[in-house]
Amino acid sequence: MPTDRPFCHLHVHSHYSLLDGANRIPELVKKTKANGMTALALTDHGNLYGALEFYQKCKEAGINPILGYEAYIAPGDRRVKDAARMKEASFHLTLLAKNRTGFKNLIKLSSIAFLEGFYYKPRIDKEVLEAHSEGLICLSGCAAGELSNMILGERMDEAENVVAWYRRVFGDNYYLEIQNAGLDIQKRCADGTVDLANRMGIPLVATTPAGTTCCCASTRTRCDPTKSG
Repeated sequence: MPTDRPFCHLHVHSHYSLLDGANRIPELVKKTKANGMTALALTDHGNLYGALEFYQKCKEAGINPILGYEAYIAPGDRRVKDAARMKEASFHLTLLAKNRTGFKNLIKLSSIAFLEGFYYKPRIDKEVLEAHSEGLICLSGCAAGELSNMILGERMDEAENVVAWYRRVFGDNYYLEIQNAGLDIQKRCADGTVDLANRMGIPLVATTPAGTTCCCASTRTRCDPTKSG
Protein backbone atom coordinates (compact mmCIF):
# COMPACT_ATOMS: atom_id res chain seq x y z
CA MET A 1 0.00 0.00 0.00
CA PRO A 2 1.32 3.50 -0.82
CA THR A 3 2.30 5.58 2.19
CA ASP A 4 3.53 9.11 2.80
CA ARG A 5 6.90 7.72 3.91
CA PRO A 6 9.25 6.68 1.11
CA PHE A 7 10.28 3.03 1.12
CA CYS A 8 12.62 1.03 -1.08
CA HIS A 9 13.60 -2.65 -1.00
CA LEU A 10 17.40 -2.85 -0.95
CA HIS A 11 17.88 -6.64 -0.75
CA VAL A 12 16.03 -8.27 -3.63
CA HIS A 13 16.60 -11.47 -5.60
CA SER A 14 15.29 -12.38 -9.03
CA HIS A 15 15.23 -15.72 -10.82
CA TYR A 16 18.84 -14.94 -11.76
CA SER A 17 19.69 -15.96 -8.19
CA LEU A 18 19.85 -19.52 -9.45
CA LEU A 19 17.97 -22.15 -7.40
CA ASP A 20 17.05 -19.44 -4.90
CA GLY A 21 15.24 -16.38 -6.31
CA ALA A 22 11.62 -16.50 -7.42
CA ASN A 23 10.99 -13.04 -8.89
CA ARG A 24 10.84 -12.52 -12.63
CA ILE A 25 11.99 -8.99 -13.36
CA PRO A 26 8.98 -7.67 -15.34
CA GLU A 27 6.55 -8.84 -12.64
CA LEU A 28 8.85 -7.55 -9.91
CA VAL A 29 8.92 -4.06 -11.41
CA LYS A 30 5.16 -4.11 -12.03
CA LYS A 31 4.49 -5.03 -8.39
CA THR A 32 6.84 -2.30 -7.19
CA LYS A 33 4.97 0.27 -9.28
CA ALA A 34 1.58 -0.98 -8.06
CA ASN A 35 2.71 -0.59 -4.45
CA GLY A 36 3.53 3.08 -5.01
CA MET A 37 7.29 2.68 -4.59
CA THR A 38 9.57 4.89 -6.65
CA ALA A 39 12.84 2.93 -6.38
CA LEU A 40 14.00 -0.68 -6.21
CA ALA A 41 17.30 -2.54 -5.87
CA LEU A 42 18.39 -5.82 -7.41
CA THR A 43 20.95 -7.85 -5.44
CA ASP A 44 21.18 -11.28 -7.00
CA HIS A 45 23.51 -13.86 -5.49
CA GLY A 46 27.02 -13.50 -6.87
CA ASN A 47 26.09 -12.21 -10.33
CA LEU A 48 24.84 -9.30 -12.43
CA TYR A 49 22.93 -11.40 -14.97
CA GLY A 50 19.72 -9.42 -14.56
CA ALA A 51 21.22 -5.92 -14.34
CA LEU A 52 20.48 -4.75 -17.89
CA GLU A 53 16.95 -6.16 -18.03
CA PHE A 54 16.22 -4.76 -14.56
CA TYR A 55 17.53 -1.30 -15.48
CA GLN A 56 15.49 -1.17 -18.69
CA LYS A 57 12.25 -2.39 -17.12
CA CYS A 58 12.57 0.04 -14.20
CA LYS A 59 13.18 2.98 -16.52
CA GLU A 60 10.16 2.04 -18.62
CA ALA A 61 8.00 1.99 -15.49
CA GLY A 62 9.38 5.22 -13.99
CA ILE A 63 11.12 3.35 -11.16
CA ASN A 64 14.61 4.38 -10.04
CA PRO A 65 16.79 1.25 -10.46
CA ILE A 66 19.49 0.54 -7.88
CA LEU A 67 21.97 -1.95 -9.30
CA GLY A 68 23.78 -4.21 -6.90
CA TYR A 69 24.55 -7.76 -5.99
CA GLU A 70 24.93 -9.96 -2.94
CA ALA A 71 28.60 -10.82 -3.02
CA TYR A 72 30.24 -13.95 -1.69
CA ILE A 73 33.26 -12.96 0.42
CA ALA A 74 36.00 -15.51 1.01
CA PRO A 75 37.09 -15.72 4.69
CA GLY A 76 40.69 -15.13 3.57
CA ASP A 77 42.39 -15.05 0.19
CA ARG A 78 39.95 -15.67 -2.67
CA ARG A 79 42.44 -18.05 -4.29
CA VAL A 80 42.61 -20.37 -1.28
CA LYS A 81 40.16 -23.24 -1.71
CA ASP A 82 40.49 -25.45 1.32
CA ALA A 83 37.15 -25.06 3.12
CA ALA A 84 35.55 -28.38 4.05
CA ARG A 85 31.98 -27.17 3.46
CA MET A 86 30.24 -24.56 1.32
CA LYS A 87 29.16 -22.62 4.42
CA GLU A 88 32.81 -22.19 5.41
CA ALA A 89 33.92 -21.05 1.95
CA SER A 90 32.26 -17.62 1.89
CA PHE A 91 30.08 -15.04 3.63
CA HIS A 92 27.31 -12.88 2.16
CA LEU A 93 27.68 -9.11 1.69
CA THR A 94 25.23 -6.64 0.09
CA LEU A 95 26.74 -4.17 -2.39
CA LEU A 96 24.85 -1.35 -4.16
CA ALA A 97 26.10 0.97 -6.90
CA LYS A 98 25.53 4.64 -6.10
CA ASN A 99 26.81 5.89 -9.47
CA ARG A 100 28.40 4.83 -12.78
CA THR A 101 31.78 4.25 -11.12
CA GLY A 102 30.14 1.97 -8.59
CA PHE A 103 28.48 -0.12 -11.29
CA LYS A 104 31.78 -0.45 -13.16
CA ASN A 105 33.34 -1.71 -9.93
CA LEU A 106 30.52 -4.22 -9.46
CA ILE A 107 31.32 -5.56 -12.92
CA LYS A 108 35.00 -5.85 -12.01
CA LEU A 109 34.21 -7.59 -8.72
CA SER A 110 31.80 -10.03 -10.34
CA SER A 111 34.34 -10.89 -13.04
CA ILE A 112 37.14 -11.45 -10.52
CA ALA A 113 34.81 -13.61 -8.43
CA PHE A 114 34.22 -15.99 -11.33
CA LEU A 115 37.71 -15.93 -12.83
CA GLU A 116 39.85 -16.02 -9.68
CA GLY A 117 37.78 -16.83 -6.62
CA PHE A 118 35.28 -19.48 -7.71
CA TYR A 119 34.97 -22.20 -5.08
CA TYR A 120 31.46 -23.53 -4.50
CA LYS A 121 30.37 -19.95 -5.36
CA PRO A 122 31.93 -17.00 -7.25
CA ARG A 123 33.90 -15.28 -4.48
CA ILE A 124 35.80 -12.07 -3.94
CA ASP A 125 37.92 -11.17 -0.93
CA LYS A 126 38.63 -8.05 1.07
CA GLU A 127 41.71 -7.22 -0.99
CA VAL A 128 39.80 -6.80 -4.25
CA LEU A 129 36.79 -5.31 -2.48
CA GLU A 130 38.94 -2.53 -1.06
CA ALA A 131 40.57 -1.96 -4.45
CA HIS A 132 37.16 -1.57 -6.13
CA SER A 133 35.12 0.07 -3.38
CA GLU A 134 34.68 3.50 -4.99
CA GLY A 135 31.09 4.36 -5.80
CA LEU A 136 29.67 1.48 -3.78
CA ILE A 137 27.33 1.37 -0.80
CA CYS A 138 27.98 -1.60 1.46
CA LEU A 139 25.46 -3.26 3.79
CA SER A 140 26.86 -5.71 6.33
CA GLY A 141 24.76 -8.63 5.10
CA CYS A 142 22.16 -11.12 6.24
CA ALA A 143 22.44 -13.95 8.77
CA ALA A 144 24.95 -15.60 6.42
CA GLY A 145 27.26 -12.57 6.59
CA GLU A 146 30.63 -12.42 8.31
CA LEU A 147 29.37 -9.99 10.95
CA SER A 148 26.38 -12.19 11.77
CA ASN A 149 28.65 -15.23 11.97
CA MET A 150 30.68 -13.52 14.67
CA ILE A 151 27.62 -12.28 16.54
CA LEU A 152 26.08 -15.75 16.56
CA GLY A 153 29.37 -17.16 17.79
CA GLU A 154 29.52 -14.49 20.55
CA ARG A 155 32.83 -13.19 19.18
CA MET A 156 32.01 -9.53 19.71
CA ASP A 157 35.60 -8.27 19.73
CA GLU A 158 36.08 -9.77 16.27
CA ALA A 159 32.74 -8.32 15.19
CA GLU A 160 33.90 -4.83 16.18
CA ASN A 161 37.12 -5.29 14.21
CA VAL A 162 35.20 -6.36 11.10
CA VAL A 163 32.84 -3.40 11.36
CA ALA A 164 35.81 -1.05 11.85
CA TRP A 165 37.48 -2.44 8.69
CA TYR A 166 34.40 -1.92 6.53
CA ARG A 167 33.84 1.53 7.99
CA ARG A 168 37.41 2.47 7.11
CA VAL A 169 37.01 1.25 3.53
CA PHE A 170 33.51 2.57 2.82
CA GLY A 171 33.22 5.49 5.24
CA ASP A 172 29.71 6.93 5.32
CA ASN A 173 28.68 4.45 2.61
CA TYR A 174 28.71 1.58 5.12
CA TYR A 175 25.54 0.50 6.93
CA LEU A 176 24.72 -2.31 9.33
CA GLU A 177 21.98 -4.53 7.91
CA ILE A 178 19.22 -6.12 9.99
CA GLN A 179 16.35 -8.39 8.96
CA ASN A 180 13.20 -9.72 10.59
CA ALA A 181 11.18 -12.40 8.82
CA GLY A 182 10.11 -13.94 12.10
CA LEU A 183 13.13 -16.23 12.42
CA ASP A 184 14.97 -16.57 15.71
CA ILE A 185 18.37 -16.48 14.03
CA GLN A 186 17.56 -13.09 12.49
CA LYS A 187 16.52 -11.71 15.88
CA ARG A 188 19.75 -12.87 17.45
CA CYS A 189 21.75 -11.25 14.66
CA ALA A 190 19.71 -8.04 14.84
CA ASP A 191 20.14 -7.70 18.60
CA GLY A 192 23.92 -7.86 18.31
CA THR A 193 23.98 -5.63 15.23
CA VAL A 194 21.85 -2.93 16.84
CA ASP A 195 24.14 -2.96 19.88
CA LEU A 196 27.19 -2.48 17.64
CA ALA A 197 25.45 0.29 15.70
CA ASN A 198 24.69 2.18 18.90
CA ARG A 199 28.18 1.78 20.31
CA MET A 200 30.07 2.54 17.10
CA GLY A 201 27.79 5.23 15.67
CA ILE A 202 26.99 3.42 12.41
CA PRO A 203 23.53 3.74 10.83
CA LEU A 204 21.19 0.77 10.43
CA VAL A 205 19.30 -0.40 7.33
CA ALA A 206 16.36 -2.79 7.65
CA THR A 207 15.98 -5.16 4.69
CA THR A 208 14.31 -8.43 3.79
CA PRO A 209 15.54 -10.93 1.18
CA ALA A 210 12.57 -10.25 -1.09
CA GLY A 211 11.68 -12.98 -3.56
CA THR A 212 13.97 -15.66 -2.16
CA THR A 213 14.19 -18.69 0.03
CA CYS A 214 17.28 -17.26 1.73
CA CYS A 215 19.70 -19.53 3.55
CA CYS A 216 18.20 -18.74 6.94
CA ALA A 217 14.61 -19.06 5.70
CA SER A 218 15.02 -22.37 3.92
CA THR A 219 16.35 -23.96 7.10
CA ARG A 220 16.34 -22.32 10.47
CA THR A 221 19.75 -23.60 11.53
CA ARG A 222 21.76 -23.56 8.32
CA CYS A 223 23.36 -20.18 8.99
CA ASP A 224 24.02 -20.86 12.66
CA PRO A 225 27.68 -21.69 13.31
CA THR A 226 26.79 -22.89 16.81
CA LYS A 227 24.84 -25.84 15.35
CA SER A 228 25.95 -28.65 13.09
CA GLY A 229 24.39 -29.67 9.77
